[in-house]
Amino acid sequence: MITINNEKINNIPVLHISDSAKSEQKLPLILFVHGFSSAKEHNLHYAYLMAENGFRVILPEALYHGERDEGLSEGAMQLHFWDIIINTISELETIKDSYVKAGLADEDRIGIAGTSMGGIVTLGALTQYKWIKSAVSLMGMPYYEKFALAQIDMLKKDGVEIPLNEEELEHLMEKIRQLDISMQQDKLAGRPLLFWHGKKDATVPFAPTYDFYETVKPLYADTPERFQFIADERAGHKVSREGLLQTVQWFETYL
Repeated sequence: MITINNEKINNIPVLHISDSAKSEQKLPLILFVHGFSSAKEHNLHYAYLMAENGFRVILPEALYHGERDEGLSEGAMQLHFWDIIINTISELETIKDSYVKAGLADEDRIGIAGTSMGGIVTLGALTQYKWIKSAVSLMGMPYYEKFALAQIDMLKKDGVEIPLNEEELEHLMEKIRQLDISMQQDKLAGRPLLFWHGKKDATVPFAPTYDFYETVKPLYADTPERFQFIADERAGHKVSREGLLQTVQWFETYL
């Protein structure tokens, strides 16, 4: 039986999913991060299938989302987009450490995945944590700085006032650059990474992500099977069932 527990790790709400028959065992751990304006519960179908296959899955709640909702409008949330990403990446280690110290997670078998904003978090986390052994980015964006600048330009064109002065904005951009995998491709270090992206995605554009894949692919010349891209011809900003099943299969193979 698959069990779901609502827990808090240092005041970070998480859903903890595992097979009840293995709940006290040390298992490979997958951290799965939800998308912008979503919530941890929205990815339970991923967690269920992963838990059926022997993984312990943790779905964290991102800042200002779900249980951490502070009543911000979507516009206000947009202005905090990168703060949310930076904060989520920093919290991943706290969550991971908790389950490793409890003897519930195998520290040599830890993976990360996420949809949309969660896919972006996944790619940034790879720049920070060597303990990530395998990853899946679903509709993520590797070009942090370029994406952030494009968002700022769009907000300005829409007449939205950016509540940061030049110094504060540069400080934020510096933080963003430190997490930008496109600027530090060596940190992939040959780790298995799968991309899934719909070609008709109007929210997180397909082309830059595929460009990153093509640019980085030579680094995996000796192990091309560990670096894959699934391009869905028909999909927009929603992961297909194939993407779901391929995510589970990726961790079965590489975690």
